[in-house]
Amino acid sequence: MKKKICALLGVLFLSTAIIGCGGKTEGVKSSSADGKDKKEIIVGASPVPHREILEKAGELIKKQGYTLKIVEFTDYQTPNIALAEGQLDANFFQHVPFLNKTVEEKKLDLDYTVKVHIEPMGVYSNKLKDIKEIKDGAEIAVPNDPTNGSRALKVLQSAGLIKVKDGEVISKLDITENKKNLKITEVDAPQLPRILSDVDAAVINTNFAIEAKLNPTKDALLLEDKDSPYANIIAVKKEDKNKEYIKVLSKVLTSPEIKKFIEEKYNGSIVPAF
Repeated sequence: MKKKICALLGVLFLSTAIIGCGGKTEGVKSSSADGKDKKEIIVGASPVPHREILEKAGELIKKQGYTLKIVEFTDYQTPNIALAEGQLDANFFQHVPFLNKTVEEKKLDLDYTVKVHIEPMGVYSNKLKDIKEIKDGAEIAVPNDPTNGSRALKVLQSAGLIKVKDGEVISKLDITENKKNLKITEVDAPQLPRILSDVDAAVINTNFAIEAKLNPTKDALLLEDKDSPYANIIAVKKEDKNKEYIKVLSKVLTSPEIKKFIEEKYNGSIVPAF
């Protein structure tokens, strides 16, 4: 089992950071094996802003007698599998609809504890300066996963570019009105900033926009309403939800200190959800 976990880590994880903890890590332990006295909390996260928020949280968690170990992921699929298999104690990269869809499709025994922040999705372009400049037949790229793809289509609807059917999960097949004959191209979410020069516009998750040095409040042609229901959450195994170290993690990530950190660091492009 240890060899299997190490092999998976070598393939899936880019890097590991340990907050408030000295020495070398010797692999990932399952949460269930650590019992009541567990003092190291292993959390999987995407790089921006999740890892940055967790690094700040690690300073506060240390004061509670725990250490925080962050395992970085760059995709949307493996963090929930790693959590379900006990390689992580929690993960922090996704919103509620994405977790619900993944749990339903993969039959995972996962839940969430708290909502931490909202990342308003935006429309970006290297060719246009205003959303009104989108012409007939323009190509617009959107994420290819069901929940973020649905969200992107609703952003385009809010701009008056298309109309779509009601529903939490929709696809481009559910477009009911497309007067500009827009070409909707589905692309892996992390790749969207990289293809901006190849399309007229793209609807990009804020975390990937920030990683690509795009400023959501300055560079987006349109930003999703900040009352969006897509709050990013701390996901855990259901059996671990009420364990003390998970309660500490959840409390710290919804503390006044973390709220202030999010507000000051991201200047409105990322909004606290608590």
